[in-house]
Amino acid sequence: MLNIFCVAHCVKSVFLCQFQRRMKTLVVFDFDYTIVDDNSDTWVIRSTPEQTLPDWLKKSYERGRWTEYMARVLTYIGDQSVQPGHMRAVMESIPFTDGMIELLTFISENKKDIDCIIISDSNSVFIDWVLHASGLKSAIDDVFTNPASIDARGYVNVRCFHAHDCQQCPVNLCKRRVLHDFREKQAQADVHYERICYIGDGGNDFCPVRELKEGDIAMPRKGFTLEKLLCKAISEDSEALHAKIMPWASGNEILRELTALIE
Repeated sequence: MLNIFCVAHCVKSVFLCQFQRRMKTLVVFDFDYTIVDDNSDTWVIRSTPEQTLPDWLKKSYERGRWTEYMARVLTYIGDQSVQPGHMRAVMESIPFTDGMIELLTFISENKKDIDCIIISDSNSVFIDWVLHASGLKSAIDDVFTNPASIDARGYVNVRCFHAHDCQQCPVNLCKRRVLHDFREKQAQADVHYERICYIGDGGNDFCPVRELKEGDIAMPRKGFTLEKLLCKAISEDSEALHAKIMPWASGNEILRELTALIE
């Protein structure tokens, strides 16, 4: 009889613990023109002797194939004898968007309530350099971006993140698929999110935002492509998007919203 009572008590305790467990918020950031206030792929050109690219290289870009173009750009930069240390110093000088330091600091101090990832069409070397320089890498739980490395010559090499069949996204990265796969992996580890806050600016952020559910929040940067695409989608079909839309101009606006959500 005592054993039955103990088992029942344990089951009840586990149930209450699970019931009382606070589900976390998942914050998803783009990187360029979101966390930082410029494009990291074009910012790196400042490390070249002329701080510009030759016309033949600029003209080699093919629509939707930016990462392959950047691979050629980085090879060209290496050919100019630009050392990784100089390139890193240039990348560390890229400005953060207003309020983002405060926002990332808040996230790093509230990890019990917030998981935070970056999904970006930049590359892993650039993002790692910038986050290390800021001292706020602890705010970010994972980064999904084009993998990059520095070879024996000191050249930065970059590769496409993945292959996919989404017709709306660049050939190297579908952010909707990345977000979906991340949530699936977390769910297998019994990590579920009360809501997703997606923060971005560009056209490639539109695909994942369309997949957000009621209770989630889409945060497009004011005046940028994502906000315009969302406005157009809503004007054509008022029920096309399920998430709350909250445009922002400063990370401090996002900070106030996030603070209210987890209180």
